Amino acid sequence: MTFQAPLIIDIAGLSLTKADRVRLKHPLVGGLILFGRNWHDRAQLTALCRSVKALREDLLICVDHEGGRVQRFRTDGFTPLPPMRTLGELWMQDALQATNAATACGYVLGAELRACGVDLSFAPVLDLDYGGSSVIGSRSFARDPRVVSLLAKSVMHGMLQSGMSNCGKHFPGHGFVKADSHTAIPVDNRSRKAILADDAAPYRWLSTVLTSVMPAHVIFSKVDRRPAGFSSVWLGDILRGQLGFGGAVFSDDLTMAAARQIDGVEVSFTEAALTALRAGCDMVLVCNQSDGAAEALEGVIAGLTQAQVTGTWQPREASEVRRLALLPQTPAVDWDDLMVQTAYMHALDQLP
Repeated sequence: MTFQAPLIIDIAGLSLTKADRVRLKHPLVGGLILFGRNWHDRAQLTALCRSVKALREDLLICVDHEGGRVQRFRTDGFTPLPPMRTLGELWMQDALQATNAATACGYVLGAELRACGVDLSFAPVLDLDYGGSSVIGSRSFARDPRVVSLLAKSVMHGMLQSGMSNCGKHFPGHGFVKADSHTAIPVDNRSRKAILADDAAPYRWLSTVLTSVMPAHVIFSKVDRRPAGFSSVWLGDILRGQLGFGGAVFSDDLTMAAARQIDGVEVSFTEAALTALRAGCDMVLVCNQSDGAAEALEGVIAGLTQAQVTGTWQPREASEVRRLALLPQTPAVDWDDLMVQTAYMHALDQLP
């Protein structure tokens, strides 16, 4: 039986419970995503990450840590990073200084997280800022896909310098729609040609530096009736085929409102996970279900196990290779050493 660990799950607290340990040791679980509720201070975060790696070295420890309003850790020494829109505004004043500041942001972001044991941040956002999306807003660099691509490339360069992979999101673009996919099902009625020429352009231009991608929980009605994260057209034909992307694909959180509405029908967490995997996702996120709703996580694990045993879902070795490739390949710099590292101190000086 082919091995694949496609589930990225969460935990409720500041340390691992017995139930958390059992779930994280399950062979279908490939990683952990952290939230603000999992943070007290650096010592606690570092101890938590060490306890996860003591269970399994291959577990991928992830977090949404972009800067601006989406930054899970911002006290006890963590540098408050600016929203990406700040870099876009700096671009309008001095484009070259903006790219330098973006690289500095990426380096500080990655180095600080890695010093505490975190492997991957789901950053940067590649969505375009059309001015109407409340969920994207200042998380976007700019409206122009060329500016977005160059600034994002600089952020990703800084992350890679720190030894951290990157994740472009939300493919092919979440910026045009106004609805928030955490609570509704956004629908974008533009043509495939228009979306590929504008919103999806950064994914084509950044194909040599992107290491992972997260699709949008948005329905692009002229292309497919399913949200992009459940669409083999978007993930297989376009992202893999037309754009030639070879890295890992994560689903967005499958507990979001748009995540379980497939073909107009609300499905279970398990069916959502299986649909995303069959469509081309390598890993699926099932988050915010560990606190008081652990049965949801247990149900997804059991459901995927049953699908594997019965042959209704076939694991892909290539997906496991892509997951493992996201793990850092170099040792992290200890926090105290990082604080006096020349490259880190120079990066801090370059932040906007």
